[in-house]
Amino acid sequence: MAAKKSLDAIRNIGIMAHIDAGKTTTTERMLFYSGRVHKLGEVDKGTATMDWMSQEQERGITITSAATACNWRDFIINIIDTPGHVDFTVEVERSLRVLDGAVGIFCAVAGVQPQSEAVWRQADRYKVPRIAYINKMDRIGADFFQAVKMIREKLGANTIPVQIPIGVEDSFQGVIDIIAKKAYVYDDERGEHYQSRDLTDEEAVEAQKHYSFMLEKLAEYDDEILEKYLEGYEISVEEINRSLRIATISNKVVPVLCGSSFKNKGVQMLLEAIVGYLPSPLDMPPVKGMHPMTGEMLERYPDLEEPFSALAFKVAVDPYVGKLTYFRIYSGKLKNGAYVMNPGKDKRERITKILRMHANHREEIEEANAGDIVAGVGLRDTVTGDTLCAEKSEILLESINFPEPVIDVAIEPKTKADQDKIGESLKRLAEEDPTFRTKMDEESGQTIISGMGELHLEIIIDRLLREFKVNANVGKPQVSYKETIKKRSRAEYKFEKQTGGRGQFGHVVLELLPAEEGQGKRFINRSNPEQIPKEFVPAVEKGALEALQAGILAGYPVDDLEIILIGGSFHEVDSSEPAYKIAAAMAVKEALKNAQTALMEPIMDIEILSPEEYVGDVISDLNARRGRVLGLDENRESKLVKGSVPLAETFGYATSLRSLTQGRASFSMLLKNYAELPESKSKEIIARRYGLPV
Repeated sequence: MAAKKSLDAIRNIGIMAHIDAGKTTTTERMLFYSGRVHKLGEVDKGTATMDWMSQEQERGITITSAATACNWRDFIINIIDTPGHVDFTVEVERSLRVLDGAVGIFCAVAGVQPQSEAVWRQADRYKVPRIAYINKMDRIGADFFQAVKMIREKLGANTIPVQIPIGVEDSFQGVIDIIAKKAYVYDDERGEHYQSRDLTDEEAVEAQKHYSFMLEKLAEYDDEILEKYLEGYEISVEEINRSLRIATISNKVVPVLCGSSFKNKGVQMLLEAIVGYLPSPLDMPPVKGMHPMTGEMLERYPDLEEPFSALAFKVAVDPYVGKLTYFRIYSGKLKNGAYVMNPGKDKRERITKILRMHANHREEIEEANAGDIVAGVGLRDTVTGDTLCAEKSEILLESINFPEPVIDVAIEPKTKADQDKIGESLKRLAEEDPTFRTKMDEESGQTIISGMGELHLEIIIDRLLREFKVNANVGKPQVSYKETIKKRSRAEYKFEKQTGGRGQFGHVVLELLPAEEGQGKRFINRSNPEQIPKEFVPAVEKGALEALQAGILAGYPVDDLEIILIGGSFHEVDSSEPAYKIAAAMAVKEALKNAQTALMEPIMDIEILSPEEYVGDVISDLNARRGRVLGLDENRESKLVKGSVPLAETFGYATSLRSLTQGRASFSMLLKNYAELPESKSKEIIARRYGLPV
């Protein structure tokens, strides 16, 4: 029973939002008011506990998701503070995969911004229950009700305000609790003390309006509330909170709170809402997986008596303890020094230390249980998305999907010593970050590193030079183009080699078919086992997919197509896996020649917030960059220009926009899709790729 009680008192939550909405500041305040830290950390001064990397402190942004824990009343809240910048979207993705609930933070001035929309959709995908917190109520232009309206309309969220602000901008003093019908007013700078008072007549009228709205919403999902509401009975605070909790956990409603984290107002009520409305591990459905050998579907319940199962969601290199693997335990318990299985890699691993993390500080613990988020030392082969489980009760949990990189940079070590160092350093960085890829350019001999955006690669290069002490020349960022096919194509290739003794024989017939944008590469086997025995099909698949890594137009990866193996033949003695692999690769190259290949480029969704007097210049500049304006929204004194623009045209855009608008405009971008390049641009890129005159 004690175990059940402790699980019931755990909250695993993420803090997510657009860049600069106040995620890290809010987390810092939570840690302060819960007694986890004794000094208020500030992002702008580089003193935030959660932004511990030097790159984060210098830029005043969060780059890597940091995990911590605090106690509020009798509850343990495990918090992951995620980045808001689009380049680090993977940090949000992997955190949401292992969390039970989330707090979406919105700026009271800007409301729903592009990245807050992106992270909200990520949370939708993982069905994560949420509460919304409208921050920065003290800022000029703050509008609580407009922000709530935007969350409802833009995100499709069924919002229920459980608080409304007292005052706004400079006169923001506190909040009205709609459920308890009380006002909470802050009277000191540090926000540690606040007074509770009765509502004024004017406040009571406003609160009653929102109270009725809340009951009407809850009555849609709760028959007890509906019955009491229709018959005019008094509904207690406990009944409303119980009903709100159930509706939030089942993703039917989103409670909305407000405050100003920077001015230390409203954070204690947010902590109350987290423990009150967001789920414990016991409220979540059992985690599903399959048996790695039989494929049988399995479930694991959040119970200490169940076999151990966990998902690794992050790898970090710690200068003191080496490789740290963060994982969420879904069932069972884990002791220090225990052996676990990594069923995806069929490896047995030993956990030498279990650590409870507080940003970059570590606390060694002897045992971790279901519901815990901890880090382990000693896991050599485990990477992000891998399952860890008990040796005799294997289960393979669903992994995490990561987006493809869109931008490349060439990097060249300066000396032979740097050459050796760079390989090891890049390997360690790629282990930490699944959206960071490296490859060798065979023609130039350079190492090409790929990432999610200019800032992403800038941070990686900064870490290479500073953290790993690698001396290297770094090229200019280049767009990660793709190639695709526009028509069906068929090819056949027979690989025969006789070198005395046993020969090599592989023969395949395959077809390439265009697929929809974003579908990726798919291999389908429609051959007859009499033509190609089953044991050779994986070699055909491997050869075919490897051949797509460099297309025939300009050597870019080929994507969005289906490869269908339709036939071939085999030789009883000479057939071998290498022969089929080569035959498949050559057949794909042949088929690409007749498939009408085209170059594709990444297109970004862009939103530019600009003072009205500069909007004309901003739009002209966007059009000159092959961009399209898709809409223009009023945003108080500013205009919000919405559009799309090719990524290739956005390098250095921040500097351009600054000079166009005297530094008064801001913008944000998000990958929208890949689209075919205009013919003139395509010819230019192909010529440049092969060093020909443009």
